[in-house]
Amino acid sequence: MNLLLINANTSSDITARLVGIARAMAAQDVTITGATGRFGARYIASRASSAIAAHAAIDAYAEHGAGADAVLIGCFGDPGLDALRELAPVPVLGLADSSAAAAQGRRFGVVTGGAAWKPMLEEFFAARGYGTQLTGVRTVAPTGGEIARDPDAALALLAETCRDCVEQDGAEVVILGGAGLAGLAARLDLPVPVLCSVEEGVRAALAALGQGGAGLVPHGPVETIGLSPALATRLG
Repeated sequence: MNLLLINANTSSDITARLVGIARAMAAQDVTITGATGRFGARYIASRASSAIAAHAAIDAYAEHGAGADAVLIGCFGDPGLDALRELAPVPVLGLADSSAAAAQGRRFGVVTGGAAWKPMLEEFFAARGYGTQLTGVRTVAPTGGEIARDPDAALALLAETCRDCVEQDGAEVVILGGAGLAGLAARLDLPVPVLCSVEEGVRAALAALGQGGAGLVPHGPVETIGLSPALATRLG
């Protein structure tokens, strides 16, 4: 079995971190293939960079998706999730969607880096049917990319913000969201479970290996211009 892990950010060090986490969680007979976005932001932190990342994720799948038994979009906010589910004949998972499902019906709060993510994530979870479960999205000033470069410096701030989710918002579960925050959930001492979005995404993707795709209605051939050869072929 082969899991394709797409980092739609353009930071290869983030890709390496995600692949390392996935390999540690996977069985020995599962191959983890990492793919980094060819273009776009180093780390997504706005609507514009997220829109570009959706294209980058689809482009990466077109280039590296042959032989994949499942696909994981390794970016919180899941850029390109539904588009890839339309294109891919295998399961496609995202960090945010998988983390919300892992809350198992409990009220959850989200903590992530970068102020622009608050409205974006509120809209994302509402659109996917989690609006009544979401107690709120709290952001910290450092972006996920900045936290990834110096996680120790952000740990106290993340812990305080997670506690606010519980004590002020009533969260029963806190999701620590973002590829740049991978591995930090286990270092936070809270009275409720803290979910690492990367670990939850990987767990869901590994469980989905070998199953069918989401079954969205396929489109016919699409005439395109200016796309990569692999993506133009895929759409055509």
